[in-house]
Amino acid sequence: MLLVGKGGSGSEGTAKAEHLTERALYDVAHGRFERSLSGLTAVAALVTTAEIYFEHYKASFGNKWMWSPIVVTPPVVVAGVGGVFSRRWAKSWLPITAAIYTANGLMGEYLHARGVARKPGGWKNASYNVPMGPPIAAPGLMCMVGGMGLLASILRRERFRS
Repeated sequence: MLLVGKGGSGSEGTAKAEHLTERALYDVAHGRFERSLSGLTAVAALVTTAEIYFEHYKASFGNKWMWSPIVVTPPVVVAGVGGVFSRRWAKSWLPITAAIYTANGLMGEYLHARGVARKPGGWKNASYNVPMGPPIAAPGLMCMVGGMGLLASILRRERFRS
């Protein structure tokens, strides 16, 4: 059920949604997506790190490097939110923190692959060790989120049009 004010037909709300969608598509087509992608980077980093925290918690943070994704996330979130409101933050702090976040994801890929190799049978027993060991592709999500931040820093800012 659509909630409409003053007994309207709801077409005004639909027109606003269509306008916002059209404006967003225009901005993306013209390389203007810095603010939105900065905000999405901050949100994605929070969600990703929450998932990482729960998984590493289940593993009892057995390796000190399991804390690194939790430590590198707050600066990315602050820079992402700052990038929404400030062009300077989007062009200076966001690429630095996003690059560190991406590098941490690459380090996680290495550590997870090493974790599979250390299981009995190593990579020769991959059919068992890959599903039962540390998830090989999971740190790639950090790399993608960091890549979003890097991409946001090279895009142009959206213009606010009515």
